[in-house]
Amino acid sequence: MKTFHNKVVWLTGASSGIGEALAYALSGKCKLILSSRNREELERVKRCCAPAGDAILIIPFDLTITEELPLVASVALNHWGRVDCFIHNAGIAVRDLAVKTKLQVDREVMETNYFGPMFLTKCILPKMLERREGHIAVVSSLSGKYGVPKLSAYAASKHALHGFFDSLRTESESMNVKISMIVPGFIKTPIADHAKDGSGQLYGKKISANDHGMSVDECARKIIDALLKEKEEALIGGTEMLSVYFHRFFPKLFSRVIRNHPLRRLQWQ
Repeated sequence: MKTFHNKVVWLTGASSGIGEALAYALSGKCKLILSSRNREELERVKRCCAPAGDAILIIPFDLTITEELPLVASVALNHWGRVDCFIHNAGIAVRDLAVKTKLQVDREVMETNYFGPMFLTKCILPKMLERREGHIAVVSSLSGKYGVPKLSAYAASKHALHGFFDSLRTESESMNVKISMIVPGFIKTPIADHAKDGSGQLYGKKISANDHGMSVDECARKIIDALLKEKEEALIGGTEMLSVYFHRFFPKLFSRVIRNHPLRRLQWQ
């Protein structure tokens, strides 16, 4: 996808953070479908995208209600007749020790962060394959590359995304359907405002590393650039992204550092 002109882009998690910034950055460049669970916030984002409002469709839904997703996909596909680019950005975070995290919380994270995006992809993929054109982008995390203390549920869901979509890329590339994995580092988002602890209650603490991270606007610009260049994977952030290579080339040392002396910048404060 060399341009967004006349394309239909469906964006989930569009009511805040990176998703909201992407909506503003794409506004006026393409036809937009904005989704999240919060209709009021989606309406606010749409108003802020004016005068591009006529080219914006709002479809609020909950990723965990799996039985409704085929209908949601049908509404999106039928409105403009297609979806050219699907950006999976919606997700939730959990902060707690694995042993203290209830199974129902693990399940909720997997339903929102993995099963929902995976199933929605299966709903729209046949049309992309039929047209032999499409682009699916997945906003993951550093937690999709390695695990750190107290992020077991979140990291599991992000690792699952990489496994599924990396495999899907090998199946769909010959049909001209592109897959991009977006890996943000520390970004100034309100993710902590919605994060839960292992019991399912609001975690209620700031992520100090994110306070000093990249702005959501800059992150959105870099994501759009990565999509236009059809990158298979894009690491977006500051010096913290070097940890991906540290983990890749020195896994034993990396594990020792994380296990015995967790870097404060890798932990939620």
